[in-house]
Amino acid sequence: MPERDPGPEALGDENSPSGSPRGADAGPVDPRDTFRGSLAQAAQRAGFGRVADGGAISGRGLIQTIGGVRGILETILPSLLFVLLISITSSLPVALGVSVGTAAVFAVVRLIQRSPVTQALGGLVAALASAGLSLFTGRAEDNFLIGLITNGAYGAVFLVSVLVRWPLIGLGVGYLFGEGTAWRRDRRKFRPMQWITFAWAVLFFLRLGVQLPFYLAGQVELLGTLKLVMGLPLYAPLLVLSWFVVRATFVRSARPTEPEVG
Repeated sequence: MPERDPGPEALGDENSPSGSPRGADAGPVDPRDTFRGSLAQAAQRAGFGRVADGGAISGRGLIQTIGGVRGILETILPSLLFVLLISITSSLPVALGVSVGTAAVFAVVRLIQRSPVTQALGGLVAALASAGLSLFTGRAEDNFLIGLITNGAYGAVFLVSVLVRWPLIGLGVGYLFGEGTAWRRDRRKFRPMQWITFAWAVLFFLRLGVQLPFYLAGQVELLGTLKLVMGLPLYAPLLVLSWFVVRATFVRSARPTEPEVG
């Protein structure tokens, strides 16, 4: 995803997420600070930096949050071409070659233009890994196996974070807003973060549950179509919902907090 607007001082150049200096004399970096910074930056890249700055969401802002038009094409086009070509030609090398080649073109164009390459390179690495696995096994459906594993892993991590009462969405936006984990002491913040994190876990498990039977049955065209349908069309609305929940939860006047729930 593209870089977001600067977040709170916790993400600034002078301070670490915990507020400690980052100068040369600051001593060794605490791994916990690195973890906190990573959570805050992940929340910012997901679009919550705009919430922290009080920005209003719009159709254009949403498109930018999910990578812009180019980011959307980088996400969709390689898989779409693979599905179309495997259906038309039944040639696994041709379908994989065009899919990976398209991802490579996106990455090269970003490098030439010196624009952020994280999303394009991530897509290229994923395409190469999936194509390599599929060529190794000779099974077209294995081009989607890494995606299925990823959805299962993400779903498990998000669900576990809810079960242990440390919801990942709350941790990310908490450090983004400079609250650390203090939001857990307020039930009016803790509960929405639990529910929205659970909603993301449901999304990941829903993808896995719907697509896995088609993978096991070797229904490549249907599997690829479902991957596209359950990709951005589900991700974007949930991102908007999360944006509104975080905005309503964190961007409001201070109110008395209730007893800690952790």
